[in-house]
Amino acid sequence: MNILVSACLLGVDCCWHGGNNRNEMLISRKDTYTFVPICPEQLGGLTTPRLPAEIRNQFVVANDEADITRNFEKGAAEALKLAQLYECKYAILKANSPSCGCGRIYDGSFTGTLIDGDGITVKRLTENGIKVFTEDTMHLLFELLAL
Repeated sequence: MNILVSACLLGVDCCWHGGNNRNEMLISRKDTYTFVPICPEQLGGLTTPRLPAEIRNQFVVANDEADITRNFEKGAAEALKLAQLYECKYAILKANSPSCGCGRIYDGSFTGTLIDGDGITVKRLTENGIKVFTEDTMHLLFELLAL
């Protein structure tokens, strides 16, 4: 089974700060599932490293106030293409991210405050029937798939 996965969770240095969010529990499943790595920010044309970004009033803004919504929307569209190409019904994406956050995202104040909401890529994927989990909830997906 193919699962769309945030590349940073697999150890790819694609986070805004130039590092990654390597998750050993996820990586330990690589022999059971086929992971399709994505970084919506890079797919949308943003560089690594890049300025941190958050969603504010339906727009994605960098912490220098630049509107980078278009990059995030392009990255979400490209991520959806890959999910469809590889017939991914599920995704495991980075929690709280303006692209990949599912259920909780930063509020746009750059103070570390979380609010209810989904990232741009999560919205695009769920609108197209792909069920999204984060590294915090992926155990629920693996339990579901084990049934």
